[in-house]
Amino acid sequence: MSQLEPKYLKDYQAPLFTISHIDLAFHLADAQSTVTATSQVIRQGEHQEWLTLDGEEIQLTSVKVNGADADYQVLDGKLVVKSTLNAFELEIVTQQDPKANSSLEGLYMSDGAYCTQCEAEGFRRITYFLDRPDVLAIYTVTITAPNQGFPYLLSNGNLIEKGELDAQHHYVKWHDPFPKPAYLFALVAGDFDLLEDEYQTKSGRQVKLQVFVDKGNLHKAHHAIASLKKSMKWDESRFNLEYDLDIYMIVAVDFFNMGAMENKGLNVFNTKYVLADKRSATDDDYHGIESVVGHEYFHNWTGNRVTCRDWFQLSLKEGLTVFRDQEFSSDLGSRAVNRIHAIRVMKNQQFAEDAGPMAHPIRPASVIEMNNFYTVTVYNKGAEVIRMMHTLIGEVHFQAGMALYFERHDGQAVTCDDFVSAMESASGVDLTQFRLWYSQAGTPVVSVEEAFDAVKGVYQLSLSQMTPQTPDKLDKLPLHIPFDIELLSPEGETILSQVLNVTESEQTFTFEGIFHQPVASLLQNFSAPVRLKFDYSIEQLVHIMTYASSEVARWEASVNLFSHAIWDNVAHLQAGTAMVLDPRIVDAFKGVILNDALDKALVAEILTLPSLSSLIEQVAQVDLDKLSLARGFAIEQIAQGCEDELLARYRELVSIDDAGARAFKNKCLALLIESRDEYQSLAVTQFEQADNMTNSIGALLALNAEASSVRQDLMTAFEQTWIDTPLVMDKWFSLQALLNDDSCIDNIKRLLEHSAFSLSNPNRVRSLIGMFAAGNINEFHRLDGRGYQFVTDILIKLNSVNPQVAARVITPLIQFKKFDESRQRLMKASLQQLLDLPDLSKDLFEKVSKALESA
Repeated sequence: MSQLEPKYLKDYQAPLFTISHIDLAFHLADAQSTVTATSQVIRQGEHQEWLTLDGEEIQLTSVKVNGADADYQVLDGKLVVKSTLNAFELEIVTQQDPKANSSLEGLYMSDGAYCTQCEAEGFRRITYFLDRPDVLAIYTVTITAPNQGFPYLLSNGNLIEKGELDAQHHYVKWHDPFPKPAYLFALVAGDFDLLEDEYQTKSGRQVKLQVFVDKGNLHKAHHAIASLKKSMKWDESRFNLEYDLDIYMIVAVDFFNMGAMENKGLNVFNTKYVLADKRSATDDDYHGIESVVGHEYFHNWTGNRVTCRDWFQLSLKEGLTVFRDQEFSSDLGSRAVNRIHAIRVMKNQQFAEDAGPMAHPIRPASVIEMNNFYTVTVYNKGAEVIRMMHTLIGEVHFQAGMALYFERHDGQAVTCDDFVSAMESASGVDLTQFRLWYSQAGTPVVSVEEAFDAVKGVYQLSLSQMTPQTPDKLDKLPLHIPFDIELLSPEGETILSQVLNVTESEQTFTFEGIFHQPVASLLQNFSAPVRLKFDYSIEQLVHIMTYASSEVARWEASVNLFSHAIWDNVAHLQAGTAMVLDPRIVDAFKGVILNDALDKALVAEILTLPSLSSLIEQVAQVDLDKLSLARGFAIEQIAQGCEDELLARYRELVSIDDAGARAFKNKCLALLIESRDEYQSLAVTQFEQADNMTNSIGALLALNAEASSVRQDLMTAFEQTWIDTPLVMDKWFSLQALLNDDSCIDNIKRLLEHSAFSLSNPNRVRSLIGMFAAGNINEFHRLDGRGYQFVTDILIKLNSVNPQVAARVITPLIQFKKFDESRQRLMKASLQQLLDLPDLSKDLFEKVSKALESA
């Protein structure tokens, strides 16, 4: 099979061989690291096929079967061992150059430290192996390295032996008693600062906790280790799950393709999700660290102890674990604010993915490059599917289902169907129709009409569901949709709060005993990942903003209210008439700003007015230029209409030291500067007096709407202060990437040569190039095509440096269908330029080819 041909879920076959135990011996040396892999191989079933192992970018030195030289061949990158034995010991010696490995998959170097990344298919870059998640083995790992520069030699499991080999070299041996697939293997060797702690499990076991960070950053590791302890306690109390090894380690590295990796007992993290102190990290950074540390820890059971049978089942571990980390953050913080953050990801990113050429179900049916399916669909929509299941069966039955899932499948590699079956058995709820969420791509559209008979006291909601076609061309069937509603009286009291079970293409729900026209708050808390079509009036939206019992519903109403104003003014511009803003909209936002009873963090979310990208996702076709004008006008009108209230609140909040107050204050500042330029002086004062990164970045973000000398002066001062702190410079790069100004692209080109920027570092690329492509809508989608060509030129370079990062950056370029013909033509020309590359990686080929096929 060609590497560019898709693999299909329907073609899954159980492995012909398994490996029960593997001993790995690493001899780490600069350009020539040697790996000796000794595996216990067992034939599965009655057949006489030869053993075929995966390998990539490694040099084979020798192959032995039961101590004797083996008969083998290397064919199309695979090692074929010609043995008819039913069980044998296989020894493979390979060599590689970690320093030359810029893909950051397999074994590579990060700032002088050796580290690994094996998910999804990186282990085959270390040795030839059955690199698939349904082959689970017991690992014993010996690492030999120079003493100088590599005092810490780490791997999975528990440390069982260590010692000196000679004056220059030492070794360690690790043993993991739990069978695991190759993707969960990890190795780290280097010199770090170490923060240690311990945790006593609820059964009384002592677990050593260790966080390894680059030298000089020890003071920035305390929040991560505190988050780990919170995660361990929460998983015990909420899910009755206890940690199972004697030690839990986290290592922070700067060169990392992902956010973090849940390798058994040895999590390798991107520094972004470990390092934090008040001066260098924002409140959002602190929240992100707590969430990601929790996510990777929760994988110990939902992903490690029970893992995926095949990579098409990725949402089995990721969707479930995202749901768990969302619940963790919600139980520890504001449930409403955390829910809002999750909804934004769905509406702004996942809906776009569903509407684009890479649309796929949460359990994909086919794949060319597995790394391309670490997506918001698999992760975040996967979490929404778990959440809907939780809604349908309730917390008690959900917990019983989780317990049954582990009872049935601990130590196994299983499927999404196995998880749903456990929930079904534990709850007694028939989830047959619900299973369609796993196999059906696209975002359903639920249209709602209301009818009211005051004489009979009857109110009706008629719902219809339709899922638009996706590239797979499969027929779309009605889904089981939990549809949460609240009916509000004219006085704002709750008449009814209920989850409707929508299971048919068309359904009508009748409510009796209602004699005054209610206001319906629909799809409360985003109870299903669907697009809602209901013609709300301004009065209804203001009513929901004021009275809904759900804080999330109040936020949703504010988004709809702002969007209402935007699309009305787009229509005005298209008709050649003057833009206007209904004063009731200004009054609604003014009421929120003045409402002392509302959580400050919630007010900040309401004042985070919908971005251009989120507005684009609300329509099938967009007039981008007029949309941008309409949005700018509405923000300016709201800011000017609420100026006095914003200024009063800003002054009041300046002295309050908590995250919610800082978020609210910074939104006030941004809107004040939108209302009048003279408020830029507030940003200067805030920046100069800031004793934390949230206030510093808040001031810079408020000034980032347009180029000005004030902005430039503060950006220069920020750069001079933080030039030697990479994660903070990432924030500076992102601000540069988001500037909505004609000079933006030329400035970014200069920044490519900046001493703090490196095209080989994923964090730097994401902060500058990725942020420009995904976040700077006006400059990326310039009518002259310069934005597209600039990103294409970078993708050509990344194609050979790090294809996985390139495939992340390209996403906005393949989502062209919403734009006008001129922009679509330019975007498709850029994609064709990439497709014509003679050495196009399969990561990019899959996305580019699917995009052009959909044109």
